[in-house]
Amino acid sequence: MEQLWQSTGVANLGWGQVFMMMIGGLLIYLAIARKFEPLLLVPIGFGAILSNIPIAGIAGDQGLLGYIYHVGIETGVFPLLIFMGVGALTDFGALIAMPSTLILGAAAQFGIFITLLGALALNLVPGFDFTLADASAIAIIGGADGPTAIFLASRLAPELLGAIAVAAYSYMALVPIIQPPIMRLLTNKKERRVVMQQLRPVSKLEKILFPFVVLLLCVLFLPSAAPLIGMLTFGNLLRECGVVERLSRAAQNEIINIVTIMLGLAVGSKLSADSFLTVETLGILALGAFAFCIGTAAGVIMGKIMYRLTSGRVNPLIGAAGVSAVPMAARVVNKVGLESDHHNFLLMHAMGPNVAGVIGSAVAAGILLAVVGGAAQ
Repeated sequence: MEQLWQSTGVANLGWGQVFMMMIGGLLIYLAIARKFEPLLLVPIGFGAILSNIPIAGIAGDQGLLGYIYHVGIETGVFPLLIFMGVGALTDFGALIAMPSTLILGAAAQFGIFITLLGALALNLVPGFDFTLADASAIAIIGGADGPTAIFLASRLAPELLGAIAVAAYSYMALVPIIQPPIMRLLTNKKERRVVMQQLRPVSKLEKILFPFVVLLLCVLFLPSAAPLIGMLTFGNLLRECGVVERLSRAAQNEIINIVTIMLGLAVGSKLSADSFLTVETLGILALGAFAFCIGTAAGVIMGKIMYRLTSGRVNPLIGAAGVSAVPMAARVVNKVGLESDHHNFLLMHAMGPNVAGVIGSAVAAGILLAVVGGAAQ
């Protein structure tokens, strides 16, 4: 009878597991009721619930989620496939039409390098011991790019990968909550009401050549970013070349959907109470929020500089889209712009810095991998 009792969930369920199941339920609630990135939060939340079921071992090395995590996250395969899908889904035309928005995408990565210093400074607090590689992996959360965060963490700080992945995807989902207050704080109503000129038409040839140009620059100057940039540009080439429609549709739909499910469950598997409820994890979550806020603020400030330099032709709000949460950050920019002027649609203009942010976060990851990863070796 005692053996039977010890095999039940009631006998083995701890308060930490109950708390993390509630966190998983909260993520699912936010996805369903508030529409916060449901494609991410539903599998992450459900994965969190599964990983905290006592005795079952679903998230262990021999469990289903453990296998998925090892095959797709630890190896870095899932982030690369996601990047291929993002490239296939994304129209780079806005960036090609207005190349100056590359500056906004670059500025939004400022939070990454500020947070790297913050993570090292956190070592002064008892209970924290982040190496330079750890700090680099944590800092990339500021780019609001889950796949890039997973890719870099798997190379530099695999022991922190779970917490970093959870933080990155959580803040990506919370873009509609975190960004608007920062955007309103740093801009005035006159700036938010700026109506930008219609973007010039982009030819098919330009769209086909663009992935090759970006990849060539990566090969010449930052080969360490080639896995991310290469898959992004390959996916975009599938979209734009016009002769592989089936492959393009597969990258945009079946492949990215399957990988998103697997990736979400794998990330959720790291929300188990024993591995997540630690001081270091709380520090990573705090640093991730700081990085994301700084990145958003830096993008808006650069947008204000461009507003001044162009005599008011650039709406500073589009700088907030420099973080690489595509296309959610661009939608948030459009929403905040419409609040000030119901006829001011900024979505297409915001897609320029948004796409630049994807490239920028991959470049930042490549720099950290080349400098920190090379030094570690």
